[in-house]
Amino acid sequence: MREVYLDYSATTPVKKEVLEEMLPYFTEKYGNPSSLYAKGFEAKEGLMLARTRVAELIGAQDREIYFTSGGTEADNWAVVGAVKSRKAKGNHIITTKIEHHALLHTCEYLEKEGYDVTYLDVDKYGIISLEQLKEAITDKTVLISIMFANNEVGSIQPVKEIAAIAKEKGILFHTDAVQALGNVPIDVKDLGVDMMSISSHKIYG
Repeated sequence: MREVYLDYSATTPVKKEVLEEMLPYFTEKYGNPSSLYAKGFEAKEGLMLARTRVAELIGAQDREIYFTSGGTEADNWAVVGAVKSRKAKGNHIITTKIEHHALLHTCEYLEKEGYDVTYLDVDKYGIISLEQLKEAITDKTVLISIMFANNEVGSIQPVKEIAAIAKEKGILFHTDAVQALGNVPIDVKDLGVDMMSISSHKIYG
């Protein structure tokens, strides 16, 4: 019987071209990229090339790209790292009620650590109110984290406008763009975001 796979929003198969590009690093160029010999240099060259390609994809600079094991770790790393680095400035985080569990569970962890989290409502289309966002900001707010495109209902948030509000208040802004990558144009400089999480397994990687 022919199988029809309809869950590409959850994950995608690795594309043939991607597999062929990666195979040498599984079989020949498998060195530790931090090692100071030929195998290590080959691996590091591949790592740097991958970093450049990702940066070009989203309009970022090479030095701004960090690789993690996936979207969940990326969200956790960005959010926890951001708030703890700004602990002296405040302990308030703003997010939404419809974030991916990768973000919601991170916020639950931070609440146990003493952080105050505001969960914004969304309208019937799954979109936040920018006015409600502005009203939620306090002098203790250190991070706003709102996903770009929702994994359940597909709503696309006004990320550029959110980033502008955050910047005006001197607040860091993180967006989970795992579902947006490959579906909507992304340029981090144009959007004005401070941190963005993406994941290759959503786009045949």
